[in-house]
Amino acid sequence: QVQLVESGGGLVQSGGSLTLSCAASGNILSINIMGWYRQAPGKQRELVAAIITSDGSTHYADAVLGRFTISRDNAKNTVYLQMNSLKPEDTAVYYCDAHTLLAHYWGQGTQVTVSS
Repeated sequence: QVQLVESGGGLVQSGGSLTLSCAASGNILSINIMGWYRQAPGKQRELVAAIITSDGSTHYADAVLGRFTISRDNAKNTVYLQMNSLKPEDTAVYYCDAHTLLAHYWGQGTQVTVSS
């Protein structure tokens, strides 16, 4: 089992920055990939960014490329999402996820609201 706890969401003005954190606990050595998804009202959940835990390789959605950065701190078992140049369309609930060979885990989500 893996437990994920997100933090760092909030209200920010357009053009501002926020950093989300996702602390993992439990069977963390089994995690292969961690990532961030988001879901805006009335829309499907979409992948924002992902990182391979073994080598740090990253992947970004086109909509956030160049503005968001995913990173990890293995000593703290934490993955971060640095979000810069935020836009109103980035408003959503952001979820952390973790993949193992056998399972997929989700955090509880954290709200990010970008005002225009």
